[in-house]
Amino acid sequence: MSLQESPDAFGDSPLSRVLKQPLMLGLFLPIQSGGWSASTLPRTTDWSFDYNAALTRQAEALGFDLVFGLAQWPPKGGHGGEMRYRETSIDSFMTVGALAAVTQRILLISTVHVLYGPWHPVHMAKFGATLDHISGGRWGMNVVTGHVPTEARMFGQVRPDHERRYEMADVFTTRLKELWSADENLTVDGPFWAMENAFVTPKPRFGRPVLVNATGSPDGIAYAVKHSDLIFITSPGGNQMSEAMATLPPHIARIHAAGAAVGRKPRTIINPMIVCRPTEREAIAYRDAIIDAADPGAVEGFAGVMKSGDAVAWREAKRHYRALGGNLHMVGSPEQIVDGFIKLKQAGIDGVQLTFFDFAPDLAYFGEAVLPLMRQAGLRIDIS
Repeated sequence: MSLQESPDAFGDSPLSRVLKQPLMLGLFLPIQSGGWSASTLPRTTDWSFDYNAALTRQAEALGFDLVFGLAQWPPKGGHGGEMRYRETSIDSFMTVGALAAVTQRILLISTVHVLYGPWHPVHMAKFGATLDHISGGRWGMNVVTGHVPTEARMFGQVRPDHERRYEMADVFTTRLKELWSADENLTVDGPFWAMENAFVTPKPRFGRPVLVNATGSPDGIAYAVKHSDLIFITSPGGNQMSEAMATLPPHIARIHAAGAAVGRKPRTIINPMIVCRPTEREAIAYRDAIIDAADPGAVEGFAGVMKSGDAVAWREAKRHYRALGGNLHMVGSPEQIVDGFIKLKQAGIDGVQLTFFDFAPDLAYFGEAVLPLMRQAGLRIDIS
């Protein structure tokens, strides 16, 4: 098996099945307090494992293709405000891996800061292969290099510069692929991670686990098209649909061109915050209620942390309605939400990774009102 091949090279792999959908459908789990919205409006959204396990089962029953877990490392007080935004969170790697025991079909994507602390490719290769077998080939990893300086210092490190981080991530991921495919012991002197007579079993069921990366910079895109099955992108122009439609097509075209240059076909996914009600007026009223209950300290604290980093992908993510959260805001009736999905697909997006304000009831309404319209529009098909 070539190191460049994806699990979708196997016709019976879970990833291969998911990629048959005209528009992949994912859920970004709220495993951190406050979810995606720095607002104090009452809601059910909760960081606990039980809540997120129930959401994942709910999403799987609705036919969703994958779930993600976020990873951040804020200090005491989180990102600030009265709500101490995101102070409490459960670990993405452990949480999403544990979901394999309570699900049967849905892909499970953990976020891992591979450059923080004592991670070594041998650890990750062994843990990843184990989760691959536990999940039946449904587990994958969102590789994150870490762009926030204060997070690196939490681990006693100094954040490497942007280019250096992707150089290190390239080596780390290459070593993972080598360990997952090697029939003999592996010995390398470096760079960054040395290993002598390293060997990992069992081998993943479909070549390797699913690999994901969130990026927008030239260095990040070069890494992603070389290694990732799914590339998590953001709208370069901002979080309103009009801005996204103007800026996404050329951005995605650059990613496709970079992929073609290395003989790969990148798939892109994006993170819309869905605010949906039976009518546009009701949806706007819901959005405005969320915004009116914003926690100013949390909003500004989170924006400050994002600005302190050098991640290109999130540079424009918080300009309008910042308390709502998410990268792309989709507000409207079920028909308007589906129309927005059609526009995203026409722009070159292969999948959407959804967030909600009040996750459980909002997801239930999405399944009731939006999913049937997606099927009618040809965005979702039956692949069972």
